[in-house]
Amino acid sequence: MRRLYNILFTIFFIGSVPYYFLKMWRRGNWRQGFGQRFGQHGTRIKQALTNRHVVWIHAVSVGEVNICTQLIRALEPRAPNLKIVVSTTTSTGMSELQKRLPHHIEKIYYPIDRRKCVDRALRTIDPEAVVLVEAEIWPNFLWRIAEKKIPIFLVNARMSERSYRGYKRFAFLFRPIFASFTGIGVQNEIDAQRMRELGCRCEAVHVVGNLKFDAARLDERPLLDVSVLFRQLNVPEGARILVGGSTHDGEEAILADLFLRLRKRFPDIFLILVPRHFERGKAVGKELSERGIKHVYRTEIGTTTQFKPREVECLLVNTTGELKYFYEPASIIFIGKSLTAEGGQNPIEPGALGRAIVFGPNMQNFKAIAAAFVANRGAVQVQNVAELEQAFVELLSDPKRRLELGRNALKVVKENLGSIERTVEMIVKHLHGEDVYVAPRPEQLSPSATQGRGATES
Repeated sequence: MRRLYNILFTIFFIGSVPYYFLKMWRRGNWRQGFGQRFGQHGTRIKQALTNRHVVWIHAVSVGEVNICTQLIRALEPRAPNLKIVVSTTTSTGMSELQKRLPHHIEKIYYPIDRRKCVDRALRTIDPEAVVLVEAEIWPNFLWRIAEKKIPIFLVNARMSERSYRGYKRFAFLFRPIFASFTGIGVQNEIDAQRMRELGCRCEAVHVVGNLKFDAARLDERPLLDVSVLFRQLNVPEGARILVGGSTHDGEEAILADLFLRLRKRFPDIFLILVPRHFERGKAVGKELSERGIKHVYRTEIGTTTQFKPREVECLLVNTTGELKYFYEPASIIFIGKSLTAEGGQNPIEPGALGRAIVFGPNMQNFKAIAAAFVANRGAVQVQNVAELEQAFVELLSDPKRRLELGRNALKVVKENLGSIERTVEMIVKHLHGEDVYVAPRPEQLSPSATQGRGATES
């Protein structure tokens, strides 16, 4: 079985190299850390990890980086003598890791799933535990982890119907892999049942909730002051701000057409488009130009750039990691990948900001979350473009309705917090290496210990 997998993987890898290389080239910075993708790490990383208790956390791309940041923030106080290594697959994910995590956290690229590459990476990192954020199942990596008897955790696991059917179809390959997980933190009981049916041990599966609620924390130092940007763009004070977040192909054109119609009724409206893949910026800009919408790219705005009144009607954000900053001043937020594509994008961040949220019918990747927002009147779900336009008109005309939607969305977020702490607890219970110190939870400290610590800190 393993031999067959490795033969098929090699064939697939060779065949897909041109596509993935082109994708990496378009995103930029592909040379940095390129050898790490083959398990090759420099002297600096080897020295930094020698004789350390290492936990390896893998965050596939930008979405998982948000979770990873909060997970590390909660894990470090519980296991202060651990050395944490975080890997990612994409250059955009690496860019976010570099921005969000301190220097003492090592950031690397995840190795491709060839045996030699995996072995080289594991020899260098030599982890005492491995944490995968969401379902990133690569057989060679997981086989070697199991052979080395290293505890491995899958956190914020979500099993869509499509993935579930695929894993069941190849149960002969994946069932032993799922059985090897030490702990799996799932979002709900449906996911828990699917994990058990796929081979996970019952005692390893824990329903902890969705980590993305905790990952939407807004107490981090903002890296962008949007109010300054608005002054540079000469956006009128009190303008109605329509944000299209993580949009996919076709959605920008729809929002542009709606913007032109809405502008007749709401002349102070300002449009912000944030494509899910920033490399699509040029194509989106062309669509805006064809419609006569005066726009500027985010990367064209320098510290001294200043535009005249009404010179810019739309800001096209062709950067990564800045979306949440543009959510904050929004009057209405449209969640992308929900109208012309399937899956949807994460509505939790705008919900945590208390903003009015609108999304289309296709929220499969966030089905339970979207349903919670809609059921609690914290978001509006539409079925087509006509309903989308109607929702925009109603919300732009009614500030109280927008405020009510935002308050209800924030309430949903607050009611779902705590999953990060439950996940960390699941992990630290299995850290049994020599000299690995695991601190008790604050509520486990005796009153006298708590008082003594407070007196010392004061």
